[in-house]
Amino acid sequence: MIVITGVTRGLGRALAEWYIAQGHTVVGCGRSAEILNLRFTHPAPNDFTALDVVDEGKVALWAEKVLAAHGAPDLLINNAALMNVPAPLWRVPAREFNQVIDVNIKGVANVLRHFVPAMVERRRGVIVNLSSGWGRSTAPEVAPYCASKYAIEGLTLALAQELPAGMAAVPLNPGVIDTDMLRLAWSDGAASHPKAEAWARTAAPFLLKLGPRDNGKSLSVGGFADD
Repeated sequence: MIVITGVTRGLGRALAEWYIAQGHTVVGCGRSAEILNLRFTHPAPNDFTALDVVDEGKVALWAEKVLAAHGAPDLLINNAALMNVPAPLWRVPAREFNQVIDVNIKGVANVLRHFVPAMVERRRGVIVNLSSGWGRSTAPEVAPYCASKYAIEGLTLALAQELPAGMAAVPLNPGVIDTDMLRLAWSDGAASHPKAEAWARTAAPFLLKLGPRDNGKSLSVGGFADD
């Protein structure tokens, strides 16, 4: 059973579609109305919920429901994230900066807080927190996003040290993919990069192969990232 946040578009949607096509059960959340289409096209045992990961109380209720119905996930993928509108840091409005931090860091922490205990109790499962090339290097005009993804690297590597044997936590650089988020930052060049669906055909099986030996490793999807 695979839990994916930010499942309504981009990389999250591509992963969900691939896993379901291969017979896996996917439980996901997202903020857009597209969640209703996912419910219709992929009924039970798959399970999709309209949810903002920033709302800790709603994340707690969602996790309680998921764990009761499906048990602890075998693979937990924290994918939900925002990109700031490119601008010098001093020109990024406080509200926009806060939204990036709230979703990209606090949202991940909320999901971990309410799913990881059940995984720890079972002493099995893999946690993948999506990082970025901009979580290991920097670029101008995306400072809030860089800050959030550097934080994901540190948060995940520290979490890896806290997990019992048999589990793994991995920060994953997906590479440069043509998504709505990339188009926001790089509208002229995004279309020259692979689509999310093509990426998922490599990334989804790669994630299924992760295990305890990968705990605490900063990884990238081969062929889509430089490092």
